[in-house]
Amino acid sequence: MRLREPMPALQGATEWLNGERSKEDLVGDKPTLIHFWSISCHLCKEAMPQVNEFRDNYSDKLNVVAVHMPRSEDDLDLDEIKKVAAEHDITQPIFVDSEHKLTDAFENQYVPAYYVFDKEGNLRHFQAGGSGMKMLEKRVNRVLDEIEKSE
Repeated sequence: MRLREPMPALQGATEWLNGERSKEDLVGDKPTLIHFWSISCHLCKEAMPQVNEFRDNYSDKLNVVAVHMPRSEDDLDLDEIKKVAAEHDITQPIFVDSEHKLTDAFENQYVPAYYVFDKEGNLRHFQAGGSGMKMLEKRVNRVLDEIEKSE
C-alpha cells in the first residue's frame, strides 16, 4: 500500500475474534491502527505489551484492529490463535486472515506491521518490525492533531 491510499475493505476473514469490525465502522469515526501479527512471530509477542498499552492509552481517540497473518501451516490453528491472543491480552477485534485475503489487499509482507489510517480512512503511516513504537506514537499523534485543528 502507498501513503494516502484508502483502507481496503475488511473482508475475507476466516474468523473474527473479540467482535467484528467493518471499514464502514472505522472510516469517519476516528483514526485507525491496523496491526498484523502472527502466533509464530517472536517479535510480535515482544511488541504486544507496547501495542496493548498504546491501544489502552488511545482508546477514546483511535480504533485498533489486529490481523492475524499466518506464516506457516502451524499458524492456522484457531485454538492456538485464541490461546496466544488471550496470553498476550489482545482484546481488540482480531481479523483471522488464514487465506491471506486482507494481507494481499494490504500488500503486506511483514509481521509485525503497523498501518495508521486517518479519520477519512487514508493511509498515513506504515512501519514494520518489532521496535519503533515511539515513531508510531508520533505518527498517530500527528494524525490526531490534524483532527483537533480541523474541528
